[in-house]
Amino acid sequence: MQAENFEIKLPVFEGPFDLLLFFIERDELNIQDVEIAKITNDFLAYIHQLLALNVEVASEFILVAATLMRIKSKMLLPRISVDEEGNEINSEQDLIARLIAYKQFKSAAEEMKVLEQERLKQDHRGNIAYDLTLAAASSTHQDELLSLDLYKLLTVYHRTMQKYELRSEEVKHTVVQYPYTIEQQKHFIANLLDINKQIDFALVLKNSENKVHFVYNFLAILEMLQQQIVEITIGSGFNNFNVKALS
Repeated sequence: MQAENFEIKLPVFEGPFDLLLFFIERDELNIQDVEIAKITNDFLAYIHQLLALNVEVASEFILVAATLMRIKSKMLLPRISVDEEGNEINSEQDLIARLIAYKQFKSAAEEMKVLEQERLKQDHRGNIAYDLTLAAASSTHQDELLSLDLYKLLTVYHRTMQKYELRSEEVKHTVVQYPYTIEQQKHFIANLLDINKQIDFALVLKNSENKVHFVYNFLAILEMLQQQIVEITIGSGFNNFNVKALS
């Protein structure tokens, strides 16, 4: 008997900000009024789905997940964070500012794509100065297009958000069966907490076999936090957390 073929489809997003923007637009929210706790839960649920299908989660998604959890934990445990110059760090406002910048870039890019398709229908070759002027005339971001600030914005966005080196080849997801589950890693974290009064993410990383293993450990901690099995306090340094078991 021939086995039936089946496939499971998940929405594909270009990056973590594309996913966050999807949640915001789906719930018809204003970016300035985003409920961090809600989009954090939605964001983590999507990552859970990817892991359930053994799809490798890109590092930038994990970075944004950590940022969201940092913001959420600061809401539960208010504490002023400062940079090296003593200026207060507001992760929530920074995230919202990046979301707004990404939305502006995405909207302008979509308008440019439509104009590009129209120009390709013509026989003669296009003129970049003419194209930019035409795009600016029909865009709500005229100044950015005419001064090329849009491209500067894109450059800054990539420099800020990319933790790993750019790859020129198209990313291809290969299905690999990993010997980890969230439930198993919850027991693993509980055992670490039996040995140590508290653990930090450096210790979790040290006890992870590879990047995927660390992702499972990270999500296990987040699930234990939601189930009120552990508590997370903000330690010294950027994105440094201490995990303690709740008695």
